[in-house]
Amino acid sequence: MGQLLVEGGEPERNLNRAARMIGEAAQQSCDLVLLPETLDFAWTHPSALTEAQPIPGAFSDRLCQEALRHNIYVCAGLTERLNGRNYNTAILINPQGEIIVKYHKINLLGVELPFYAVGQTLNVVDTPLGKIGVNICADNYLDGLSIGHTLARMGAEFILAPASWTVDYSITEESDPYQEKWVKPFSILAQLYNVAVVSTTSVGYVVGGPYEGKKSVGCSLAVDAGGVRAQGTFNEFAGELIVADLPRPVRSEQGTAIGDMLRRKGYRFDELPQA
Repeated sequence: MGQLLVEGGEPERNLNRAARMIGEAAQQSCDLVLLPETLDFAWTHPSALTEAQPIPGAFSDRLCQEALRHNIYVCAGLTERLNGRNYNTAILINPQGEIIVKYHKINLLGVELPFYAVGQTLNVVDTPLGKIGVNICADNYLDGLSIGHTLARMGAEFILAPASWTVDYSITEESDPYQEKWVKPFSILAQLYNVAVVSTTSVGYVVGGPYEGKKSVGCSLAVDAGGVRAQGTFNEFAGELIVADLPRPVRSEQGTAIGDMLRRKGYRFDELPQA
């Protein structure tokens, strides 16, 4: 988990830091490095409205070159210009420098809608590391957890989520809000389906856009059926690499057998939410 300082409107500096983090992960013998959401311009920075690049394009090419140079999988968030719209996009790059998954964020916050269009597809890809699904940040909110359920139904053993978790400037480590907001939904997916859910977030103060003055505080997270496997430092200055050794989950159920497994665990399909 490459917990990265992301500066608003500074894609060159951000990509340089990403390149260094990829190299550091390779030096630590990591098979895959997961980087934050919209690491080029930063989340909801206004400059992305006019300067976002296509994928493939200059920014994604830089990450592909680093993946190839260091022989490592790279999953990262970028802003994508496509058909006249911007998307909050995550890509998964293999060690040959090829983009093997491209995903557009679906569960956009209201403040994101002026910046990004809603995604329309989900993908899971087979790799030597396991079956990998990709989503982004708020896709893993409790109210968006159907996205993770669907990735698990599609066979994902690992769900990777570039993120940019932001809080008010007054929030400190002593008032950590992430147990309910992130550990809980990650644990629901992990324990229901025996998947590993991993999310890396940026650090630094938010400059520009609707969240100006707030801060991204790290606290990157890796959870599997056994619980929290690794967690980044909760601090807006905590740019760091967090190395986690995650065993590949064993998932034997497919199709309707997944529903049977969920019923055995007490999951209810036939109840409407309480008013």
